[in-house]
Amino acid sequence: MFRSKIVVRFTPVVALVALAVAGCGGSGGSGSSGASGASAGPLKVGTEGTYSPFTFHDPASNKLTGYDIEVVEAVGQKLHRKVEFSETTFDSIFAGLEAKRYDVVANQISINPERQAKYAFSTPYTVSTGVVVTRADDNSVTRLADIKGKTSAQSITSNWAQTAKAAGAKIDGVEGLTQAIALLKQHRVDVTINDSLAILDYLKTSKDTGVKIAAQTGDRTEQGFAFRRDSAALAQQFDTALAALAADGTLKQISLKWFGQDVTGTGATATATASPSAS
Repeated sequence: MFRSKIVVRFTPVVALVALAVAGCGGSGGSGSSGASGASAGPLKVGTEGTYSPFTFHDPASNKLTGYDIEVVEAVGQKLHRKVEFSETTFDSIFAGLEAKRYDVVANQISINPERQAKYAFSTPYTVSTGVVVTRADDNSVTRLADIKGKTSAQSITSNWAQTAKAAGAKIDGVEGLTQAIALLKQHRVDVTINDSLAILDYLKTSKDTGVKIAAQTGDRTEQGFAFRRDSAALAQQFDTALAALAADGTLKQISLKWFGQDVTGTGATATATASPSAS
């Protein structure tokens, strides 16, 4: 009721305010707001929440955390925008982006030509390699070619699934790394392929001696934030923020916290000409 009185008595002022707001740009999803983000709404981020050490829930607090979570939160601070997360399975993460349930995906999304044709990307904030994981007592795999005819546990829509399939493996669909490792240890699959950083973190934190890294895929992959094609302006804002975070040492600091080394490729340009890769 109070709002209706204001509108009636001060319509010219309201009209001027409306014009001013319109001049500031559209919603956060369109990526059209200024770099300061002062007039923009929350930055809505899609992520898995089950992919340690990138995006997962701390077992002690159940708080969503991880390398990707900290990087996108740092970007949000640079853009002066509150970050809101939406958790979903990897196989539906791009569908959620296309349906505009969120503005950006932060989930170690590898940049490749196929994805670049459909989505806009930031510059990379992680550079990594792919590895083949087997049971500790399995010595039949020493190179990628050795997985031909074997069954590999993979998220169906991930690039790792494409890598395994191209090498001649049969694919058993899973929801994430945890399930893949479980099936491997249960002898229900023979191998799984994943990001080297994810596997090294798993081995470090779980102290699991039942599995091992048996081979490398030979891929060098670059991961970036993914956006809808109509959000290219938002992707550019992310690039500006990532460059600032690289310059002031924040990206390196986050990387050292999670991996003990700088995996950021510090300010590299997204070449992405290539390789099948992570998520």
